[in-house]
Amino acid sequence: MTLTLLLLGIGAFLGTFIFLFVVLSRTSVESALLEEVTRPAGGRGGEGEGSGRSLRSTLSVDRLAKPFAVVRSLLGGGLNPDLVRRLMLAGYRRQAHVDIFLGARLALPALLGFGVALLVSENVIFFFFLAIVLGFFLPDLWLGQAIKRRRARIKLSLPDGLDLLSICMEAGLGLDQGIVRVGQELGVSHPELSEELLQVNFEQRAGVTRIAAWKALADRADVESVRSFVAMLIQTDRFGTPIAKSLGAFSDALRTQRRQHAEEMAAKTTIKLVPPMVIFILPDVFIVTVAPAVITVMRSMANIIG
Repeated sequence: MTLTLLLLGIGAFLGTFIFLFVVLSRTSVESALLEEVTRPAGGRGGEGEGSGRSLRSTLSVDRLAKPFAVVRSLLGGGLNPDLVRRLMLAGYRRQAHVDIFLGARLALPALLGFGVALLVSENVIFFFFLAIVLGFFLPDLWLGQAIKRRRARIKLSLPDGLDLLSICMEAGLGLDQGIVRVGQELGVSHPELSEELLQVNFEQRAGVTRIAAWKALADRADVESVRSFVAMLIQTDRFGTPIAKSLGAFSDALRTQRRQHAEEMAAKTTIKLVPPMVIFILPDVFIVTVAPAVITVMRSMANIIG
């Protein structure tokens, strides 16, 4: 019994360790370099320690992914482009993240099957295969939810970023300098949008053209409002229209759209409340109001018949 508990504890520890690294370790070397490039000259003293922590976490991710990379190379499998894109949409862009995800997809079924074999005493085969199937598909379900959450956060944070960018440009900053400033200011309140904007500036410094960098932003975010924003920027860049006024108008349109969506969701609430009322409330009302009368009638009929 002691050996069983020990093995179960080791398996649970390994599973938790892999899960935490997949969920929390999102910092990359490129992000650390981007912070170094875009950091103001006066603020280097207090932020060097944070950059060091980011680099150490990146090295930890690389060490964790190294065994999975060796297994993948031994099996002769390359990187799945669809999986790479899905992880990129969720904010995980390093190759190490792909290896960790594939390793979790292989390790989680083994851990769940091992737990079932140790804990379940009846219908072991059924629960064993059920655990393996659930363990194989759980990482994909988590990844789908992570993509949806990131898209929703970018969509909600875009109007604030556009307002701040418009203010920066009206204050005299250029578009590229405004992007850097907005990315720095939104690092705490809207980290996803801040990461994307700083990535745009990093790509431009690496030699990518402005239009190509903005199109890459639209592909990474995969949000309709971001695509419209990029199309608007490309149009204003080509025709020379005032960008600040266009940003303000586009931000107002996004907020109006978001308010209309909230009103639509509120209008649907009445319809969504009907099934719970029919399933849970009406039977209680029936029991309270009709059931006493039915019981009384049944007792009266029993007395008459008796």
